[in-house]
Amino acid sequence: MGREVSESCVDSLLTEMVSMYCNRLYANKPELAASRIDAIGYQVGHQLSERYTMERPRFTDHLDAIKFICKDFWSELFKKQIDNLKTNHRGTFVLQDNRFRWLSRMSLDPSAENGDVSQENSEALGENKAAQIPNMHLHFSCGVIKGALHNLGIACAVSADTSHLPACSFVVRIKP
Repeated sequence: MGREVSESCVDSLLTEMVSMYCNRLYANKPELAASRIDAIGYQVGHQLSERYTMERPRFTDHLDAIKFICKDFWSELFKKQIDNLKTNHRGTFVLQDNRFRWLSRMSLDPSAENGDVSQENSEALGENKAAQIPNMHLHFSCGVIKGALHNLGIACAVSADTSHLPACSFVVRIKP
């Protein structure tokens, strides 16, 4: 029997980690907080990929490794496969999850979306803190993908887009 962790425990851990790095440790340095969260995700992804590929032969090309991430790796983490995979066949892959579990319970502040915040306040406050929270969670997710692929021998850069929560697109760019 494999060891599993309750989904609610992982959600709580991720929420507390993002809160701790963004509000306590690096409250005035969001770039540094994002970098630290990404690094933790990288370690998690690297170790999970090691565990999930123990019994498998090495992948022969990038596409096989990406397909592993979309099907098997994602299924282990989220109990579902990636909803859509696109590629330009030149080292860029877009992984689309229409209901990304780690963002499914989040929403943006409606007043920030509708522009109810005055121009002066928005300039003074910078970016809305509520709008930054999903992005900070995504740094962990990007790190997980990057760490998993690095363990499979693929150096890459990973970014994410959340235009419509809880849908999320991850863009993986293979480094030459």
